[in-house]
Amino acid sequence: MTTSTTDEARRQDALDALDLVDRPRDERVERITHLVQELFDVPMVSVNLLDRDRLWSMSQIGFAGRQAPRQDAFCEATIRQESTLVIENTETDPAFASNPFVLGNPHVRFYAGHPLQAPGGENIGTLCILDTKPRVLSDRQRELLEELALWVQKEITREGEVALAAVVQRALAPHVIPTLPGYTIAAQSTPAGELAGDFYDMFLHQGQLRFTLADVMGKGTGPAIVAAAARAALRTAPERPLATSIEQLDRLLETDLRELDMFVTAFHAELNPESGEVTYVDAGHSLAFVFRADGSWERLRMPGLPLGMGFWEKRTVATVTLNPGDSLVCCSDGLLDILDEEDPFADVAATLRRHGPRDAIREAMRRATTTHAPDDVTVIALTRH
Repeated sequence: MTTSTTDEARRQDALDALDLVDRPRDERVERITHLVQELFDVPMVSVNLLDRDRLWSMSQIGFAGRQAPRQDAFCEATIRQESTLVIENTETDPAFASNPFVLGNPHVRFYAGHPLQAPGGENIGTLCILDTKPRVLSDRQRELLEELALWVQKEITREGEVALAAVVQRALAPHVIPTLPGYTIAAQSTPAGELAGDFYDMFLHQGQLRFTLADVMGKGTGPAIVAAAARAALRTAPERPLATSIEQLDRLLETDLRELDMFVTAFHAELNPESGEVTYVDAGHSLAFVFRADGSWERLRMPGLPLGMGFWEKRTVATVTLNPGDSLVCCSDGLLDILDEEDPFADVAATLRRHGPRDAIREAMRRATTTHAPDDVTVIALTRH
């Protein structure tokens, strides 16, 4: 099988899109590599990606480094076919007898590799096993190597897809925090993994600041998809009253998530900058607080079930007023994991007084990162000057 310049460009583009080269070792792939060595009892195993002019090993056993020149690599021949390439004795194979990896270290005498494909079908790498003595693979062993290669392929394409999903998710987050005279506004989110089940949103509409913080039960791809859908639903038709927006999202989620037992807590609010009045709907979230200028604080509570539970309850709004010097803070429950266990909200109040809203949120994100918070951490903070 020959590869044209166009095919090679398409193959390289597919590899670049997955963003797998020059990354730290992936424990899922490492686990498969060790299993392959045990099953085939070989001294060398490698999961290789063929990048432009080099071979990059995502995972390997029996090799000194993670990269080598692509020229003369056995895997170069493997990616040019669709099936497993087996060379039972390299010294007697005309195509490989003079290969530098046969004549010199590591003195390869046996090679078997199966191509790994990108989601579009392009061959981007290989799972290969090597030995310093000739070997013969049975039909069953060939099938096993192919199955293991498909397992590796699923893991690495999943990794790339998750990374791409993370990029998309970050792109959907507000890029610019709205500016309001007389207020300092800050918001940020740090996912526990690559994808977040939390989201926040804020935008100006007819002079009012509308903002939302929601938390989808769970972590990973499923909650991230639901979070994107919920954000989009609340963004649509901003002229709708707050309660109506939440009721319609509740119906949408219950209809779509009926079989998944997945629900969403949300705090959905609107600030009138002139009066400082905040109108809000709380759907089972109960993690919004007002910290007063005199040092006291109050929790914004209202009865309301999470969204998507199937009760389609009628939502009501409540109001609270931010006076000069007051701050409103809304967070996801992941913040509770990184606060002072004895008095978490005093911790928030002290951090706000010490740093102000922007630096207080940076401090929260710093703690989430350095303590490896087990859950997504998202915070919105508004302070009236």
